[in-house]
Amino acid sequence: MANTYTQLYIHIVFAVKGRQSLIPKPHKVELHKYITGIITNKKQTVIQINSMPDHIHILVGIAPDIAVSKLVGIIKANSSKFINNKGWVAGKFEWQAGFGAFSYSQSHVDEVAAYIRSQEKHHERRTFQEEYLAFLELFNVDYDERYIFDVDAPGSP
Repeated sequence: MANTYTQLYIHIVFAVKGRQSLIPKPHKVELHKYITGIITNKKQTVIQINSMPDHIHILVGIAPDIAVSKLVGIIKANSSKFINNKGWVAGKFEWQAGFGAFSYSQSHVDEVAAYIRSQEKHHERRTFQEEYLAFLELFNVDYDERYIFDVDAPGSP
């Protein structure tokens, strides 16, 4: 896209299906590298990535030539297949339907990246559910509390 200039930073969050703790700590680095490769192959930029056993955070610099939902779908499909092919979990690994995506200005990128890097410390004080609800409230995202953490609800993280 000639003469198109953008600066778009998106913080993506999504969970393991059923919020199970299935992202094995010994394999986190390999998973993060694999997901980084997926994003890079789509000509997007990974700024920070980190996961907990039941969810993942990715901060990307995104170009306007791909929809966030398309990128997340590609990440989830390919990383699920990767985890299943590696046999890291008993049974079938799946990500939850839906995701959260929050935009930030360039002036907040370092702060968001630091937040993502410190997930282990952060989750000593706050559960994923508490964290996710806080994001929705901070960004004034409408949601129905009855369904936000329903395993089968459309659009749940």
